[in-house]
Amino acid sequence: MATIDLVGEDILLNIIARLPALSFASAACVNRSWNLVCSCVLCRPKLSSACSYNPSLQDAVEEMVTKVLSEPIRPHFAIASVGPLFDLQEAHQLITEKIGSKVILVSHRPSGIIGRNVLYDEFKETRWKLTEDDDEDYDNDFDDEIANRGIMLIVGFLPGIKVGKVPLVNKPLGFSFETTRFLRDFMEFSTSISGCGSPAAILMFGLLPGVEAGDARKLMDYLISPETVIVGDYDNEFEEVCAVALVFVKDPNKASGIGEIKFHTALSSGLLPVGTVYTASILEQYKGVTDLTARREGSAENLFAGGVFRQEYEELRDLIYDGHVFVGITKGRPGQVTSLAFPRVCRFTEEYFRVLYKDIRTGDAFRFYKLDSTTALSSIANVSNHLRSFKQEVFGGLMFTSRERGGTFFSQPNIDSSPFLDNFPGVTFAGIFSRKDFGRGDFIPYAKESEKQKSVQ
Repeated sequence: MATIDLVGEDILLNIIARLPALSFASAACVNRSWNLVCSCVLCRPKLSSACSYNPSLQDAVEEMVTKVLSEPIRPHFAIASVGPLFDLQEAHQLITEKIGSKVILVSHRPSGIIGRNVLYDEFKETRWKLTEDDDEDYDNDFDDEIANRGIMLIVGFLPGIKVGKVPLVNKPLGFSFETTRFLRDFMEFSTSISGCGSPAAILMFGLLPGVEAGDARKLMDYLISPETVIVGDYDNEFEEVCAVALVFVKDPNKASGIGEIKFHTALSSGLLPVGTVYTASILEQYKGVTDLTARREGSAENLFAGGVFRQEYEELRDLIYDGHVFVGITKGRPGQVTSLAFPRVCRFTEEYFRVLYKDIRTGDAFRFYKLDSTTALSSIANVSNHLRSFKQEVFGGLMFTSRERGGTFFSQPNIDSSPFLDNFPGVTFAGIFSRKDFGRGDFIPYAKESEKQKSVQ
């Protein structure tokens, strides 16, 4: 009697490659030869994602999980981005029940989601209306209630990479100590896997309590190798924890024949420099803000805020009260890697101006910037050219983009996503809108203040 065992290996592989993830997992348990065939089918990294706007949370989770598990995959990690009208903890529990408790799952509430609608296979960038102050047109094709019920699920399979989840528990005291411990946990997890203290990549979600973004950057620079790619949203909502990190470590014991996964980063900015470069003179710092005046480079005389703004006032006056003016603060010595931070200007008077940032010192160089869609479009074109130069096989992409951007900012949809979508059609791509996004890695040079600087991070 003919049996499935009489089917040739090529035909069997073709059949198994068409199975959904659950059936694929069962097939791998039939016998040794089937397991080897399944290993051949799933020998390369894979990323899968889906978005749902179903008003029922249970139905939305069912739709997403069915989609992301519709092909062979063994999820190593999952990221759930949950809309403000859904209960975050309930969504986490429902997804855990569907994909299994052994799959690392990060559930969070960003400012919006970016990905393909599970029903129509339509790619969409959707920003959520989170507060009553968000009264602008959020360029969604549907009303705010439907958009705010959006939910996205990303799952990833990374052979040759070990993935860990490092939480920062919200405790009433010792925030700075706990944050240092949080960052050191990255190193301990990495060392336990590869013997190296720095992982290949870190995705961070959430708020580092008691530690400003600049302080976190300095801790990372001190503790973690510059080769580690770090990106994330450091102002996010979680259940029971302040922050969560997904840590990706190269496995030295990976099976033979498995290629090496590399992480790459690219930066697009929408900030246009205005006026000249100034030197900071600090008046007072408290609760994460800084009051300061400035002086022109080479001058010892402090300028009141009115004097600083006099040259740029006509260009910036309509933007200051809308929160669309920033200062770009340059850190680092000439010839060394330079970091840039762009805190928002929230107030100015005749005596000082205030920024929402505390990692600025007297003597630091800074410059004013404003939001500018033309600058962003030019930057996006640079990112697209950079991605076009990739020689390696690309299997997926993730994006963190400011909630200041989107369709209203560009007057057309999906501009932020276009570099990846245009260069890698058919490859999984997803992302989130962030309240405060940050990153570290080999970025495309953004704003060199001098040719002596080697790179900008």
